[in-house]
Amino acid sequence: MVVLTLTAAVPQLRPPVAEQSGQPLGPSGAHLAILFLSLGLLVLGAGGVRPCSLPFGVDQFDRSTEQGRRGLNSFFNWYYSISTAATVVAMTAVVYIQDSVSWPLGFGIPTALMLLAIILFFAGIRLYVFVPPDGSVFSGVLQALVAAFRKRKLRLPAPNDAAMETAFSIRCDRLVLLCRFLNKAAIVCEGDMKEDGRSADPWKLCSVQQIEEVKCLMRIAPIWASGIICFVALTQQWTLAALQSMKMDRHLGPSFQIPPGSLGTICLMAIVLFIPLYDQILVPMATSITGVEGGITLLQRQGAGMAIAIMSMVVAGLVEKKRRDSALAHGGADGTSPLSAMWLAPQLCLMGVAEAFNAVGQVEFYNRQFPEHMQTLAGSLFHCSLAGASYLSSFLIAFVRKSTGGPGGASWLDDDINVGRVDYYYYLIAALGVGNLLYFMVCAHLYRYKGTPELEDVCKDIKAVF
Repeated sequence: MVVLTLTAAVPQLRPPVAEQSGQPLGPSGAHLAILFLSLGLLVLGAGGVRPCSLPFGVDQFDRSTEQGRRGLNSFFNWYYSISTAATVVAMTAVVYIQDSVSWPLGFGIPTALMLLAIILFFAGIRLYVFVPPDGSVFSGVLQALVAAFRKRKLRLPAPNDAAMETAFSIRCDRLVLLCRFLNKAAIVCEGDMKEDGRSADPWKLCSVQQIEEVKCLMRIAPIWASGIICFVALTQQWTLAALQSMKMDRHLGPSFQIPPGSLGTICLMAIVLFIPLYDQILVPMATSITGVEGGITLLQRQGAGMAIAIMSMVVAGLVEKKRRDSALAHGGADGTSPLSAMWLAPQLCLMGVAEAFNAVGQVEFYNRQFPEHMQTLAGSLFHCSLAGASYLSSFLIAFVRKSTGGPGGASWLDDDINVGRVDYYYYLIAALGVGNLLYFMVCAHLYRYKGTPELEDVCKDIKAVF
């Protein structure tokens, strides 16, 4: 942030301006190198903070006590709510300062806040609970896969008692994604163990815990994939709502106009307002009815978010149909609808509520279901969902533009939004969401939470076998 601020504050770090026309002459290689350096440092910094801040916060709660478990349930909600509130401030107040006051000041404020955050973080260093690192995140996974592959020709011991039967069955009728051959990585062959009972080569003999961790990742992967489709709806709302508002009446009062890019803050504000309501009112009510800690299960929370996201897309399609008809009636293809841009608020609010359900549900699900020493990977997986949704959105836009724009005809996503049929595109995303929700329901039905009695018994049986 310091380097980025300097690129705006120091004249020598900005492209020169032509004396006669007053237009910038374009950046030199050195200018671009410094700018890219600042962005690269931002990427490295975010890569360190974002995956680690949440699991580090989780470590501060004692999950063996009822108070710690209750606090942890609220922690995920408040973490996401406060992060979203910070995003709202960044997209409104900070952007206004950058556009209307000063770019150096607009960059300097978040730089100073980042410095303050570092000071506050280290001020509490004596109060934190530190969980020591436990080796590489991926080495255990790779070792289990390699060991199982090396022993792929071996046969698993025949189940000669009930415990053995349970251990090797592991409910394969439902957990169909688990590869039974991974159990072979724990078969002890001659020379696999040292005299003290430890594995002589971890790439040939693995612990039961390692095998179960790999299976845990395999169970989570289908759930994670379903979250990408859900975020496609969120990604499209931000972009298309801004384009829609440019062909609508954006006035609030006689003189103020809503900037098109600021409409997304409606979605963020819905998140900020709904999450505390959900945490303080809806969760206790649901808990008293269902008896489930947190009101509903984590997978139910994600599914509710997907269903609401579908509703948001349907509402968006209906509003766009009304906006397009109104715009064509007031000037044709170049017309602007007299409808207020606040007509877009319901779909954005629904999308905010959907994100509050699904995104927070995903974050909590990954942090609770991942193995203990993979918590940072759990935090990264959520951001991978967002990135995957962005890539999928780009592919979907390109596909729709190419497949719906026939010879001489306009595609659904024509550059002129009045000529295109964005409402059809919204319905397409809603249809994809329906298919994704059905897929998610199947995956959720097959999934077994970490720590459930059934899986705990299975793990005990496997340990007894080996």
